[in-house]
Amino acid sequence: MKVFQKVKPRVYKFGDKQADGSSAMKNLLGGKGANLAEMSAIGIPVPPGFTITTEVCTEYNLLGKETVVEMIREEMETSIENIETLMGTKFGNKENPLIVSVRSGARVSMPGMMDTVLNLGMNDDVVLGLAKKTNNEQFAWDSYRRFIQMYVGVVLGMKPASKDDIDPFEEIMENLKEKRGIELDTEFTINDLKDLVFDFKEAVKKRTGHDFPTNPWDQLWGAIIAVFNSWNGNRAVYYRNMHGYPADWGTAVNVQAMVYGNMGDNSGTGVCFTRDAGTGENVFNGEYLINAQGEDVVAGVRTPQQITKLGSERWAELAKIEEEDRVQNYPSLEELMPSIYNELNSYQDILEKHYRDMQDMEFTMQDGKLWILQTRNGKRTGAAMVKIAMDLLEEGMIDEKDALTSIQAIKLDELLHPIFDPKALKKANVIAQGLPASPGAATGKIVFFADKANKYKNSILVRIETSPEDLEGMNIAKGILTARGGMTSHAAVVARGMGKCCISGAGALKINYKTRTLKVGGHEYHEGDWISLNGSTGNIIEGKVATIEPELSGEFAEVMELSNKYAIMKVRTNADSPKDAKIARSFGAQGIGLTRTEHMFFEVDRIKAMREMILAETVKGRKKALKDLLPMQRTDFEGIFEAMEGLPVTIRLLDPPLHEFVPHQLATQKELADEMHISLQSIKNKVSELEEFNPMLGHRGCRLGNTYPEITEMQTRAIIEAALNLKERGIHSKPEIMVPLVGTVKEFEFQEEIIRSTANKIFKERDNKLEYLVGTMIEIPRAALMADKIAEKADFFSFGTNDLTQMTFGYSRDDAGKFLPTYIEKGILKVDPFEVLDQEGVGQLVIIGTERGRSVKSNLKVGICGEHGGEPSSIEFCYNSGMDYVSCSPYRVPIARLVSAQAAINSIK
Repeated sequence: MKVFQKVKPRVYKFGDKQADGSSAMKNLLGGKGANLAEMSAIGIPVPPGFTITTEVCTEYNLLGKETVVEMIREEMETSIENIETLMGTKFGNKENPLIVSVRSGARVSMPGMMDTVLNLGMNDDVVLGLAKKTNNEQFAWDSYRRFIQMYVGVVLGMKPASKDDIDPFEEIMENLKEKRGIELDTEFTINDLKDLVFDFKEAVKKRTGHDFPTNPWDQLWGAIIAVFNSWNGNRAVYYRNMHGYPADWGTAVNVQAMVYGNMGDNSGTGVCFTRDAGTGENVFNGEYLINAQGEDVVAGVRTPQQITKLGSERWAELAKIEEEDRVQNYPSLEELMPSIYNELNSYQDILEKHYRDMQDMEFTMQDGKLWILQTRNGKRTGAAMVKIAMDLLEEGMIDEKDALTSIQAIKLDELLHPIFDPKALKKANVIAQGLPASPGAATGKIVFFADKANKYKNSILVRIETSPEDLEGMNIAKGILTARGGMTSHAAVVARGMGKCCISGAGALKINYKTRTLKVGGHEYHEGDWISLNGSTGNIIEGKVATIEPELSGEFAEVMELSNKYAIMKVRTNADSPKDAKIARSFGAQGIGLTRTEHMFFEVDRIKAMREMILAETVKGRKKALKDLLPMQRTDFEGIFEAMEGLPVTIRLLDPPLHEFVPHQLATQKELADEMHISLQSIKNKVSELEEFNPMLGHRGCRLGNTYPEITEMQTRAIIEAALNLKERGIHSKPEIMVPLVGTVKEFEFQEEIIRSTANKIFKERDNKLEYLVGTMIEIPRAALMADKIAEKADFFSFGTNDLTQMTFGYSRDDAGKFLPTYIEKGILKVDPFEVLDQEGVGQLVIIGTERGRSVKSNLKVGICGEHGGEPSSIEFCYNSGMDYVSCSPYRVPIARLVSAQAAINSIK
């Protein structure tokens, strides 16, 4: 037998207003375990239990089941004894049994992504003892039925044979309902439940070849190991990858005494939010079910009722239910059990003030007594996140810095998506109404299965109800529509966390998976038909609905203003057209960090002149073609400068290899030969001549300008003349000319000489001048190492981290997709370095380049213009590296502005 030295506790107890842990221990106890400990310590009624730490999950993955079981066995037994003492029960005792739940709990909320087992400890003897103790035989057998059904799915892995089939145990239940002529689980008789238990165990024996486990300790160890395994289950891995959570975090396991919501009409269960998770409105809300257990609410099998009277009235209005009918058949908890409601209302107020954030709570009412099973900072939409932060600030619960740092910057992206055009909505054909579970506008083609969500470019996932297995399809789809479930169902909670438009509980929908049809209001819709979802109203609309661009307003604008107050590092945009420049400026961009001039040459009226320049055999021929391009480029720059009046605009000189501009299809080559009055073979020869073995490392960037200086001359003239033209109109421009792909000082010097001599020539011609800067992109590792030499000449550096990443790793951006997913899956890389800046390698080159550049020119302006300029962790790195600005796509500007402020705040902390 192995002997383990007890170096640290691996199991933490809580209950009866005491706890070994606290909310500050989320990394060790997981979010759920830490909050259970905290609630117990501050006097909230929490069923007693214990938490097995996330470190044990990591040890399990390294050492295996037998070692870990032996490692924690003694602490487990002591912790079970503690629950027995507090509850006055005994684990495995048939007269006075302790029944427990086993739940996962990562350090961040991952709703539905890992496994849960309820009613653990039941067997043929215990069920009889529980029935006698509670004097409620119906409840005892219902709990036993639930336990077997959940345990075999989670621990024994009995799942539907295919996506077209239902759960094998649901099938047994549905057959019995049909035989008995009933519809609801609550209509089963005691004998029905006994029959179900017998049939369930028979199904287990038939499918697995083994009897259902009856020893409570065997059941408990099986459930704990299943929760650990679920950390690396497909849906958990997908969710982690989607949110960038590391695989080595692990999950905690929470074991708690069961409290029962299925003991009759004075029992129930529910989920509630201290504020609206969809809109951010400061209104207590949630849903409950009488005579049910917690999984019933989130599973969406039964559509729950509202907790508050206000919520119930709003629901009834959407569902078109008369007030008398509502009061009689769908009363709120506030109306049905006012004392329980008042107690719950007081706890939600206490917990929101304690955590200083919107809370997502789960509760159970057992025989008239209220228990709080969980609280956590609630998942919310981007719009709700912004509103809640600003409301909490106004209420004095948090300060300005807390308000800014409480917002996940990436969630702002949701507020920048197109919205339905109000004019188009007036003409829309609304075919059904559901619950507005997650706001937004979604238009797409119907798909009925999650694995078909990628069948169309824009899809709407239509399900009777969703399950955690649907996660990938939910992420791919533009919107989610379910026939069952409420505002706290799996579909609703996950969709809000993703910022995905969702409508749930649309009871009028008749969905048939086998025929792949949706029937509503006498109409039938098939897979591939277009529908639209208005997640703000719950309207389901036939066909497509036109959209418009969003605006910065309300609390969103307030957050941006507050960001400006604390941000030190500026935010520019990458924009190649006046339209993009105007959009970015409306979002608060403080200039342009990258204008790619090559994009301007691909338009139909310009590509011909560009190709003539490339195909010309002499300098004279090239200059003639460039002369045709000059007024086009000049006009482009005038539009961009005007859109960015008074703000700096960095323009990158021609960068891509010339072969990208020439025709590669025979028909286009023939057409060009006819237009230029040269032979087709001449075109073919030139195209062949321009081909390179590795074009990304070939004849491009400053190498083009140094080989063909007339290109740099034309582009410089277009930039300077555009700025002077605007100056004459009273519009102030700040051009910054950027030389790409510099690797040696001489390369930059040659280009700088062409730029400055051309500019001086224009100033003399026009008898007018203006200030401008000449700098370079640092995108070759050698340039970062030679930065002190280059900075003697350059006015600014802009780190082109796309190419810098490519050259530092030796990965081709165009081909890395073939192996990067495997690298991430195997843990060779944690993230895609083209999406998230590699701070250990590429980042060190950025730091070296910045430090060396400023060692000779202290006021050297430094920024970044790669894709990383819009990624939150990369932006924070840029701030900590001392950059003056980041530059990103127009729709990422608000995100970058917020992160810039957060970085400044965090640096002080």
